[in-house]
Parts: sequence; structure tokens; C-alpha cells
Amino acid sequence: MRKHSFSSLGVLLLLALILISCGSRKKLVYFQGEEDSVQLEQYYELKIEPGDILSIDITGTDHDVAKPYNQAEMVRQGNQAPTYDNGVPVSYGYLVSSDSTISLPIVGKVLAGGKTRNELVADIEETVKAYIDKPQVSVRLMNFKVTVLGEVENPGTFNVPNERITIIEAIGVAKDLKITGERSNILVIRNENGEKKEYRVDLTSKDVFSSPAYYLKQNDVVYVEPNSKSRYDSTLLRSAGNVIISATSLIISTIILITK
Repeated sequence: MRKHSFSSLGVLLLLALILISCGSRKKLVYFQGEEDSVQLEQYYELKIEPGDILSIDITGTDHDVAKPYNQAEMVRQGNQAPTYDNGVPVSYGYLVSSDSTISLPIVGKVLAGGKTRNELVADIEETVKAYIDKPQVSVRLMNFKVTVLGEVENPGTFNVPNERITIIEAIGVAKDLKITGERSNILVIRNENGEKKEYRVDLTSKDVFSSPAYYLKQNDVVYVEPNSKSRYDSTLLRSAGNVIISATSLIISTIILITK
């Protein structure tokens, strides 16, 4: 009878371990949910904000007339591009001021903040028609960056060359989450019109694709907090936990010896 009781206890312990394993898997696997299609935004285009630095190229029938507008020619001469890694400052381009304008030579102030890149291109082309014959304008954001901190393999601030990045891509650039990272409650901190906003993103759910923080904006901060196990391990309770594990291991070993 006693042997049967010990065997039953062993089966219960084994089932408990299996349930714990399944629970842990749910906390680690990304994009869980039904096998159905997810509708993504077809095209995302960022809005220009104060503090952005814009590279603006203006060409026309007469190159010499358009030349004063083009501050980026030094880049074409082989100067090193600025990044956080090399510490080279941005010494050219048009800074979007606090009143959301840029200052073009001869033309003066042009409203840039709140516009998409294509909208600003159209506005500049219309504005410089009085000075340049058949103007063609290109605009690029030079200081698009995001910061990824916390429980990732390679935290840091990263420049984004194509002006578009998702939270998944940003985490990929940071070499993915550590095993200690909390996947279901990632924090995205964003500055919108001078106001700090926070978004929570669950990478274990397909709802991430419909989150307003799925596409990151310039200067967003992504923070991955430690999961409950990591927080537990960092407290004084860790030693107590080790004692409990050792005691449990001893009990199981004793049961195995008795039932033999």
C-alpha cells in the first residue's frame, strides 16, 4: 500500500514538472494565437518633428543656381558619415527648429514639422520654382534613431538608415531578448508633440502587429524588463529557493530508494 502511495506521488510530481514546462514555453514563444492572417498597415511614413536633421538636395536646369541649397555635397567628397559608434557629429543638413520650420537659403523659413517627407518635397519644389527652373527635390531624415535597453543581448542606440523600423526589427538589431527578458510586457516610450507617451507590447501574442508601437518613431526607447524569475533570482530569496530545491531533490531521491 505504501509503495503504491509513493508511486502515485512520483506520477504527480512528474505531471507537475510537465505543466511547469508547458507554462514556461508559453512565456517564451513569440506571436502565439490562431493561425489566421494579420492585416498590417500597407504603408507607413513618419512625420517630421522638431529636432530632426534633414538632408535636402535640390537640382534644376542650372546646377550653379541650385548649388547653395545643397549642404550635403561634403558627404559625396568622402567624409565619414555620423553614427553613435564613431562619434562623428552631424555638421550639415537642415535642423527643424522648435517652431517646426527649416531655413532655406534665399527662400527663408519653410514649415517642415508635422509633414511627411513627400509632403515637404512637394512644398519645397513649389516654393523654389521662383528661383530654380524645373526644380527636383529629395529629402532624407539623417538622425532617425531608436534605443533598445534592458534584457537584450546588445543594448544601445541604433541609427535607422531607411526611416522605417518595427519593434521586431529593433529587437533583432539588438540581437534578440535574453532568456531573462519579459516578452509579454515590453515598454515603448515615445515623445509625441512634446508629451511623453508609453505603450505596452506583448511579443507572445499576434496582437503585436496591430499595436500603435509596432512601427517605431524616431527617438523611441524600447525597454525590456527582467521577467519574474530573473527578479526573483536577484533577491535574497534566491538562497532560500536553493534550499527548497535541494530539499525537494532529497525527498524525490528518498522516495526512489524506498520504492525499489
